[in-house]
Amino acid sequence: MELSPADLDIPDHADEDEAAAIAAAISAHLSRLQQAADVGETADSWEGRRWAFAGRLHAVSGTAARVPEAAPRDPWAAAGRRDRF
Repeated sequence: MELSPADLDIPDHADEDEAAAIAAAISAHLSRLQQAADVGETADSWEGRRWAFAGRLHAVSGTAARVPEAAPRDPWAAAGRRDRF
């Protein structure tokens, strides 16, 4: 997906640093979507990421847990529910 500067909706009151942060966040998101498309998965897929996420949770919390397939696909939301895994 290609965007032009006219496609970005940056608030008029944003200073130069805020505008750069917004542009960087959008760029990172589009890169992730492109990577997912390149390997044939959707952005909402756990394909290839569920076990890596379980490993990260283990490294942080010190306890192993199996991440269920029904867990939220967003890592922040899933991390908030790790006590239920």
